[in-house]
Amino acid sequence: LPRTARSPTSQSEGHARPPASQSESHELTVASEAEHRRMANVFPASWKNPTPAEDYHLVVLGAGTAGLVSAAIASALGARVALIERTAMGGDCLNIGCVPSKALIRSARSWHAARTSHERFGGPQVTGEGSFSEAIARMRMLRANLSKVDSTARFSELGVDAFLGDATFSADNAVVVAGKHGPDTTLKFRRAIIATGGRASSLDVSGLEGIGYFTNENIFDIDEMPQSLLVIGGGPIGCELGQTFARFGAAVTIINAGPRLLLHDDADAAKLVEQSLVADGATVHHGAKVVSARAEGGVRTLVYEVDGKKCEATGSAVLLAAGRSPSVEGLGLEKAGVKYDRKGVGVDDKFRTSNKRIFAIGDCASKYQFTHAADAQARLVVPNALLFGMGGGKGSSLVMPWCTYTSPEVAHVGMTAKEAEDATKQDKIDTVTVEFDDVDRAVLDGDAEGFLRIYLEKGKDRILGATLVSDHAGETISEITAAMVNGIGLSGLGKTIHPYPTHAEAIRKASDAHRKKQFTPFAKKVVGFVVGLVR
Repeated sequence: LPRTARSPTSQSEGHARPPASQSESHELTVASEAEHRRMANVFPASWKNPTPAEDYHLVVLGAGTAGLVSAAIASALGARVALIERTAMGGDCLNIGCVPSKALIRSARSWHAARTSHERFGGPQVTGEGSFSEAIARMRMLRANLSKVDSTARFSELGVDAFLGDATFSADNAVVVAGKHGPDTTLKFRRAIIATGGRASSLDVSGLEGIGYFTNENIFDIDEMPQSLLVIGGGPIGCELGQTFARFGAAVTIINAGPRLLLHDDADAAKLVEQSLVADGATVHHGAKVVSARAEGGVRTLVYEVDGKKCEATGSAVLLAAGRSPSVEGLGLEKAGVKYDRKGVGVDDKFRTSNKRIFAIGDCASKYQFTHAADAQARLVVPNALLFGMGGGKGSSLVMPWCTYTSPEVAHVGMTAKEAEDATKQDKIDTVTVEFDDVDRAVLDGDAEGFLRIYLEKGKDRILGATLVSDHAGETISEITAAMVNGIGLSGLGKTIHPYPTHAEAIRKASDAHRKKQFTPFAKKVVGFVVGLVR
């Protein structure tokens, strides 16, 4: 089997699954039925590609978030639109990314809350094991339910010609669709958008391909939880799934090549995430470069080096989470005159490629590899492509937040900690930090380990960036993002009345702290003088 279909616990490798209990069999049946429903929506076997129009105003390659939003908007504008998908409508987000991962993360949090309820809150003492098969079945059911929104049927109803198959440029204004859902078809276009997304990066490690490993592309296909999981990579995917499987009860070891987890986030935030991972039973190794891999029986062994010393870690399964790469190969970009490299398709600030007819957005062309980034770019690129820029915009205008959904969550927007620590910028920014042990709701919830850190223009009120670490960081960061987009300063946020008690009260506290810093001795004397005039 190809690596993306090979499971370390599959019978093809001699590790037969034990007989399922009656309840497990029921859950597996539910999960299987959900998979049939999902595939019937996103890649129906009976689908027949439509008869193509003579030409299209817009052809979109890839039906992930970037492609789906682009096609829907263009069709709503009255354009003739063709949408081509190679594997499954909905792309990574629906099928192998946001939706399945967050569903499992929520289940794992529930398991963790049950285990810790007595110690933390005087709740009941929980005994026994959870059902991993039920968690998987729940995830697949929810994913199947959500798949209707991304289905071939829905987009046909929106007026989009949906084609299933491989897309290859044959000229600077034409794409050939090849696949089993119809004969090879040439689609001529006036404009095209490349939205082919990305894939899990591979590693050139001796023996790794031969041991059978998971990536985010196939980890959600499992029915049986691995007893021990080796995670290669300490980025968002490695941290999220590592913590999830640790909470499900697997023995998790994270082998991280970097000096710390979450290198693109605040170091203090990464430290809190690591502490949480360790508390959940995970083991973390930093500065660890994997040099070889082998499998003996049902045991996988990774050999890695730390400071020149060779070490070994063993587990029943391996998850490769060492980053993502753009999916740009095999598209015939050379024939279309589109320049690209290992970082993806090259675009200007309006998402136009070296071929002025063709644009590119999403993971295949952006450093922001997030579903919400792809959505935001699609809303700009369609007017750029079809309306001569009216209502469109530049990529550089986007204020991009992101969130890693560990416990605690780490959310960020704007200036990064690395940029703030740059010596050339030290005299140009003010930093305000509010620890969550000073936020009543966090204390009451037992989640006081987080913090809010805001970067401001020196001596001014303008927000340059922020990092938030809490169990609700992904929700709360939007208030700061909205302020940055609309030119609202920190004092403006401080004037906002926040319900008490909420985690968002940290924002008001940050405003108070900043205002206090600006209350200089001279200002204090002036105020004192004015107060003294009161009779």
